[in-house]
Amino acid sequence: MTDWVALGREAGAFLGYLVRDGAVDGPARAASEAEVLRALGAEGAPLRRIGEGTATRLPARIIPQTAGDLSVLEQETPPDVISAWVRLWVIGLRAERPNWDGVICAFQGDVVHWLHVSADEIVSSQSSLTPRLATALDVSGAAPDPEAVAEGLSRPERLAQWMRTAEVTGRADCALGALIGAELAAMRAYWLGQQVMVIGDSPLVPGYAAALQVQGVPCERSAPAQWITPGLLALAAVG
Repeated sequence: MTDWVALGREAGAFLGYLVRDGAVDGPARAASEAEVLRALGAEGAPLRRIGEGTATRLPARIIPQTAGDLSVLEQETPPDVISAWVRLWVIGLRAERPNWDGVICAFQGDVVHWLHVSADEIVSSQSSLTPRLATALDVSGAAPDPEAVAEGLSRPERLAQWMRTAEVTGRADCALGALIGAELAAMRAYWLGQQVMVIGDSPLVPGYAAALQVQGVPCERSAPAQWITPGLLALAAVG
């Protein structure tokens, strides 16, 4: 298949990319599939749908072995669903860095996924709604207080108390720090002794990366767009 379009829903709209002769054009975002295809100049091109088809259970190969739609990832215990767009980011990272093993901390919308990557597989996941909580509390734009991060990490059971204290004192930085610290405490088994790639456009990304670095974790940051082209080209190579 020479020319094809990767097309799927993302953040309430349709998002598409045209894959043609070893290159990727896009993105195009619109309210309908037809508008995306017109914007890409790709009416009538074959589609590979991102996010459709039977969910793939974890553990799963990072790069699928057969061509076709790219499904979401699903985990039975603990129950989790990872967007096919996030899966595409992981495919792109693996295509660019074939020997990379570690943990990906991926932000999509108001969810953050921690994905254990090893030996060409996504082994397992843990996810949280910390970004949603930060938005609901109107603290997502703050720079997390390092002391609050440390407190949340060491005493996560006191999170509700710290949130009230931060509310009374008007300390959005402390509220966000406590939230991030409590999440790091919950995800300790994922990042401890691992290298971590934090992927996302969320304003929380710098705070997470800084908190991990304080713990001595080898940590990089990247934007999702960095992995889209290599991800799609890796899918094109499948067939």
